[in-house]
Amino acid sequence: MKLPVSMLRALVDTKLTATELGDLLTMAGFELEGIDTVGSDEVLDIKVMANRGDGLSALGLAREILAKDSDAKATDLYQRLAQRIQLGDESGNPGIRVTIDTPDCNRFSARLIRGVKNGPSPAWLQTAVEACGMRAISLIVDLTNFVMMQTGQPLHAYDLAKLGGPEIGVRMAKPGEKLTTLDGVEHTLTVEHMVIASPIGAVGLAGVMGGSTTECDAQTTDILVEAASFVNTRVRKTRKENGLNTDASYRFERSVDPDGVVSALNRFVELYMECVGAGTPLEAGVQTGIADLYPQPPAKREVVLRVQRAGELLGMPVSSGEAIQYLSRLGMEIRADGDQLRVSLPSWRPDILRETDLIEELGRVHGYENIPESPIVGVSLRGGVYGVPRLADSARAALLRSGCDQVINHTLRDKHALDFSEDWRMGPRNPHSPEMALLRDSLLPGLAESALRNGGRNVHLFEIGQVFLQGDYQIDESPEVAILSTGQLSKSHWSGGSPAEADFFSIKGMVEELAGALSDSITFDLPRDPDRRFHPTRQAGVLLDNGRLWAGTVGQIHPDVAEQLGLPEATFMAELDLLVFAIQDDYEHAIKDISRHPATRRDIAVMITKEVPFSQVMEAVKVACGEVLEESWLFDVYEGTGVAEGSHSLAIALQFRKMGATFTDDEANAVRDRAVNAITGLGGVLR
Repeated sequence: MKLPVSMLRALVDTKLTATELGDLLTMAGFELEGIDTVGSDEVLDIKVMANRGDGLSALGLAREILAKDSDAKATDLYQRLAQRIQLGDESGNPGIRVTIDTPDCNRFSARLIRGVKNGPSPAWLQTAVEACGMRAISLIVDLTNFVMMQTGQPLHAYDLAKLGGPEIGVRMAKPGEKLTTLDGVEHTLTVEHMVIASPIGAVGLAGVMGGSTTECDAQTTDILVEAASFVNTRVRKTRKENGLNTDASYRFERSVDPDGVVSALNRFVELYMECVGAGTPLEAGVQTGIADLYPQPPAKREVVLRVQRAGELLGMPVSSGEAIQYLSRLGMEIRADGDQLRVSLPSWRPDILRETDLIEELGRVHGYENIPESPIVGVSLRGGVYGVPRLADSARAALLRSGCDQVINHTLRDKHALDFSEDWRMGPRNPHSPEMALLRDSLLPGLAESALRNGGRNVHLFEIGQVFLQGDYQIDESPEVAILSTGQLSKSHWSGGSPAEADFFSIKGMVEELAGALSDSITFDLPRDPDRRFHPTRQAGVLLDNGRLWAGTVGQIHPDVAEQLGLPEATFMAELDLLVFAIQDDYEHAIKDISRHPATRRDIAVMITKEVPFSQVMEAVKVACGEVLEESWLFDVYEGTGVAEGSHSLAIALQFRKMGATFTDDEANAVRDRAVNAITGLGGVLR
């Protein structure tokens, strides 16, 4: 929008230069795009945001200047425009009738002036209009454009003699109705287009452009000046579908103050009287009354502002006194209510809807440049992948090392024999098909189908994904990992012999490898409630935290389920809840130095009864060796000659390392002996 600085100075007494005014408006949210010179006047080219229709006028921008510049003073003209111009008693007979026949018109007003003198405009008016980027045409047209630039309210003047009678209104167009606009283009209208109409038919596109049949010219003697407020979306639709773009439509699409309609008409009369040299409205031929329809004035809107909240959001303190001062300068009425402010919003600010909008107003006026600089305060997030995604990555790597292949199945499916529960199933309200009617409550059905698609034999699969359960109070979405293994664990070797087959212990080893990758020690125990999907006597529960947390189930598929699905009876499965592992996951891993010295290894072979779990043996070794035990592993199990019935020989490797020095043989042997004594305490014998 182009606006001469002289129009602003007529409303605001300020010492700021054009450049300083542009900078001030830019900081207020109205960006200065350039400054031109027209004659002796400087013209600001201002970018106005789409939700700030109030800024498309000298009055609106003057209000912003007064709000931000405490040294600026409002002129008498500003006070009169801000308080709505009145021309004495306006309740007389207007001599015309106006109508509204569409809900898309909020207010419609008109004023009659007889005996007009429609010649060339005075030089000052022509200069002002042209500086605003418009063409000077005639006194009547130039005055409507000047008032629009000064107040933001578009006006249109009609030749009363061409209207077909002293009546005008706004309605929707009739199907196929024709209208030739001022640019000489004929338009075929639809019922979606809003028009200004008189007894002769449509005489203008409402809020967009007038018609050529009622245009004022040199022979015009009586005029009807009309001002209105329309629903912005209807104006946009009418304008766009007819391929037009005008200064009036630009403002109506961005909202026009409905309470300023009559004031703009009166301002037109004032300027007309000034131009023709008339002393009173009657001398200028102005009818005493105004025809005004305002069926539904907008309700008074009030928003509660918490000043403390404003300071928190803005990052700078704003006192209650400052808030009242700033908002009052913007034309708002404020009433203090304890530590809150109740702000009555003016009719020209429909963009303000909530407390945060008012806080933005405070920030604009107080100045974003006044936000104090301070160091950034916050919590540094840990780098890399962590939490459940880290567990999923670790689980994936461990199971791939175990020889399993990963599959990814759809989360929507039909009922299945391996579903977790029939009672907790749930699905979308409008499923795409019966095969996708439920959200999966287990990963095992998808693994079973993947195994069957790959022959059903010699397949070892796993999947990591979300499962969904309808709980008592909410829908639970949980990440899980599931394994299915059946058939040969490896291919036949050239040296002969039968490859090992999947069994309970092979899948148990996969689960142990998985738990080790997740940095958790697990134990196996009888299930609390036997899982109907697993063999009743060949399943075990997976426990964490010394048996306190239940993580899942591992075992052989139930024979009846295997037969129903067509899977081998020797199919082994495991299903674990990753969230339980996440509870145990130590997000704050301690950082320690790495020893620069080599490790020392000692191997021991002990004979011990099979009744003692191997996990108990390794736990005793760890406790006995202490921190110097870097790693330990079982590398051989022997049963046969020299080993008593019911016992086995375990060969265990012990790797020691310490900080700052290398283990001597005596030191390494001493730690090894502590490990042997611990195993002896469990009933073991060194071989």
